[in-house]
Amino acid sequence: MRRLTLWFVSTLSALVLLFSYHTSTGGSVDTRTAALAPASPGNTSSTSPSSGSSSGSFTGSSVDTRWGPVQVEITVENSRITDVQAVVYPAGNRRDEEINAYALPLLHDEVIQAQSAEVDTISGATVTSDGYLTSLQSAIDAAHLGG
Repeated sequence: MRRLTLWFVSTLSALVLLFSYHTSTGGSVDTRTAALAPASPGNTSSTSPSSGSSSGSFTGSSVDTRWGPVQVEITVENSRITDVQAVVYPAGNRRDEEINAYALPLLHDEVIQAQSAEVDTISGATVTSDGYLTSLQSAIDAAHLGG
């Protein structure tokens, strides 16, 4: 009888712990958003018609990923990408913040070097990388860079 009681209490405790565990996919998703990011994709500056070269800031479309939306903005000068920033990205928990603190600077550097969205995804941040690169391509298209 004593063994049966101990088994029952152990099983019940394990079930309570199992059902009270919260994973990173549950609950609400927090995303970081830059204060001045435009709500819709497109050009926030102008294109120089005389020289045919693009200049300005261009925001890509928001891409919904498994971990939350991702959106990037590029800065273009004389048809070259001079900066790229993630203006919206998953930040709902410590793991999201850890991954993005590592992945976003690497993606930034790769994009500046490649001058296109044709860069490798970051290992361990594949979902965010895919969203980043999709939004980036949208911004590149808005800037008419053809990359």
